Formats: sequence, C-alpha cells, structure tokens
Amino acid sequence: MTDTSSYTPPKVWKWDSQSGGQFAHINRPIAGATHEKELPVGAHPLQLYSLATPNGVKVTVLLEELLALGKKGAEYDAYLIDINEGDQFGSGFVAANPNSKIPALIDRSTTPPIRVFESGAILVYLAEKFDAFLPRETPERAECMSWLFWQMGSAPYLGGGFGHFYAYAPERFEYPINRYTMEIKRQLDVLDRNLSSRQYLCGDEYNIADIATHPWYGDLVLGDIYEAQEFLDVKSYTHVIRWAEEIQERPAVRRGQRVNKIWGTEEEQLAERHDASDLD
Repeated sequence: MTDTSSYTPPKVWKWDSQSGGQFAHINRPIAGATHEKELPVGAHPLQLYSLATPNGVKVTVLLEELLALGKKGAEYDAYLIDINEGDQFGSGFVAANPNSKIPALIDRSTTPPIRVFESGAILVYLAEKFDAFLPRETPERAECMSWLFWQMGSAPYLGGGFGHFYAYAPERFEYPINRYTMEIKRQLDVLDRNLSSRQYLCGDEYNIADIATHPWYGDLVLGDIYEAQEFLDVKSYTHVIRWAEEIQERPAVRRGQRVNKIWGTEEEQLAERHDASDLD
C-alpha cells in the first residue's frame, strides 16, 4: 500500500491511548509503576526477571553458558515478567529497572544487592564477574565491545522499526516499511561481510557479542521472526546463516532459549527456572 495521506503534527503532541497497534495497551509516554507488586526472590544469588524475547534470551543463554563452563556461582532463579499483562509496571520491577523493560537482574551475592538493567549491561556485568566470554586483552576486548554495542544500537531498527511497521502496526504503509527494510538489509550485509572471514563476530572465539546478536539476527535468518524471511531474502546472507546455525547447535543456547518462554510447544516452554533440572 502506498501512503498518500497527509499528516500535520500538532504544536503540542497529546497521548492518544487508542492509537492502535498490537502493543497499544501497554505503551505509554510516562514512566513509573502502575501498581504495587513486589518481586519474588529465590534461593540463588542471581535473580533474573525476564521474558524470552530476543533481549531476554541473551541473558539466559549467557547464564546457561557460564554454568556449562562450571561457573557454579552463575546459578540463578528466572522469574517471568509477562509484558503483555503489564508486569513490567509493577513497583518491584520498576525498582529493579526504572525503564520498565525486560530483562532485569539482581545480584544478591553482594551487600547491598546490585541491580543491573539493559541486556547489554547485564552481559558485560556477568562476563566480568565470571571472567568468561569477554576477552581480556585490549584489542580483542575492544572488538568485542564494538560488536556488542553495534547490536545494541542496531536491533531497535529491526524490532522497533522494521518489525513494528511490517508486522505490528494497524496498517501497512510503503514509506516506513521501505525505510526500515533498507536498513535491515544493510545490517545483514554488515554481518555477512564480517562473517565471511571469521567464524564468530570477533574472530575465532565465541563471546558476548555473539550471544547478544544471535537472538535477533540469528532468529531472523533461521526462525520465523516477523514472518519476513522471504520478504528480506534472508537466504542470500549465507555467512550469517552458517554462523547462526553453528551457534544454534550449542546445548546452552537451546537451554537458554526455553527459559521464561510461554509460547510455542509445551516442550519449548519454561515459564520459570529455579534449578538446572527444570530444563531436563
């Protein structure tokens, strides 16, 4: 559909809570809690409050990878935050993350406990805490951080831009879909060119840059995110597909993808995780 409408912005924008779209009922222009609700606390030092969206999966995959390395201090409780039900606006979650977005982590191994929010910050915090999946030497560390922040800056174009206008907006308009499609294909080309000469994003070693990027761009080329694979011609990005398939075969990745998941088959779902045996 070609957008031939004309819109003149008002001098002062006012919130129209009925503006439409799949997530209109939870979107609002103000911060803060809407209701009182304390967060549950489990037995482990690390308490995760999340949902198995691409941003949430980043953290559960890293935690499962750390446990696979024998880092026993990485044992965690993962509690479900159902964003479709507005759990992210409960007072306890807002205290953990004033931005009301999943995931949020509370490290109760310290006094006082440390809160960490934003998925990239959580990855860096855990990688530094357990000295794993983050290079120590300056050149390699800089490369890892560069790709990690590339993902953090790029994914909003995929989810909030392309995904919104292609899959979630109440109507489809040509201009925003074309604009964001161009950017997503450029990003896929960036990844494909980089991975043409590297096994992983930063070279020969798998690290938090790969862990952060795979749930977004790996799912885009292998899965069914936004039902846009044919539209984006993802099969043409052969190096991204090779990288995504290799990571998808890691047992810790498959385990982490199930945590806080409440859709898919019964075997794929695990609303909460409190012990490794929950995934068995």
